[in-house]
Amino acid sequence: MPTNPFITPREAKRLRAIGHKLRPLVTVGDKGVTEGVLAELDRALSDHELVKIRLNQPKAERADELTQITEASGAQLVQTTGRMALLMRKTSKPKAHLSNLIREV
Repeated sequence: MPTNPFITPREAKRLRAIGHKLRPLVTVGDKGVTEGVLAELDRALSDHELVKIRLNQPKAERADELTQITEASGAQLVQTTGRMALLMRKTSKPKAHLSNLIREV
């Protein structure tokens, strides 16, 4: 996957360090990206801002699924490693007790 042009290398390194400690909050199953998956991802991104997801598709389909997910959710792709992906979407009013970006500062 290409790197995100909106995230600087220094910021990407910080986000990857935070994301390394996270567990996947959303799993994309065999049925692919469904409305339920997108709704749960939207909730997770609104609460946590930085979310790790797991993709259970064959390798050939993962890139298409990630493109669909990032476009539908408005999130930025920070990193992909195997079946895991790290997504970020900043909110205007983050919840300090839930946001992974605030708690790790």
